Parts: sequence; C-alpha cells; structure tokens
Amino acid sequence: MTSSAPHAIVPRSNCCVVFSNVRIPIKQVVSYFWTSSTCAKHAIVFKTVAGREICVDPEATWVSHHVDKVDKKTATAAAAASTTSPTAKTQSLTI
Repeated sequence: MTSSAPHAIVPRSNCCVVFSNVRIPIKQVVSYFWTSSTCAKHAIVFKTVAGREICVDPEATWVSHHVDKVDKKTATAAAAASTTSPTAKTQSLTI
C-alpha cells in the first residue's frame, strides 16, 4: 500500500559528534563553516583540498589561526577577482 501524502525532506545533519585531535596543515584547508546552533557541540568544520570535512574545536588556538588564514585567503581571492574583470575592446571602422 502506498500513500499519496507528501514526504518530509530532512536535511543532512551537519552536527559534529566528536572533534578531530589531529592538527590539519593549513595548506590542506580550503574552506570552513560553523555547525548549526541546534547542534549539541558548537564546532567548526574544515573542508580540505581532498573534499573531506573535519570537525574541530573552535576553542583550540590553532583552529582560530587557520580560520584567520582562510578568511584572508578568501578576501584576497575575492579582491583579485573584482579587479581582473574583462575590459571591452572597441574597434572603429573606417569607410
């Protein structure tokens, strides 16, 4: 028996159960995000160049250092992208 009632879509949980105790090299970190405020543990999730997402303790000194570095790298990349917009070339025809 099937039902025609709509099914609720539940988003993937982005909560961390445990923190990694391994310090991730800054060269491996490409981005980060904070977990939801509804999670039991308030955490930062680092995304690596390999696409892995690693939960880390936001209170750890090295974590805040990495967050600062990623923020600076992101700001620099955004500034570079806005200053390198293509310019239009105009040609005049002489008849």
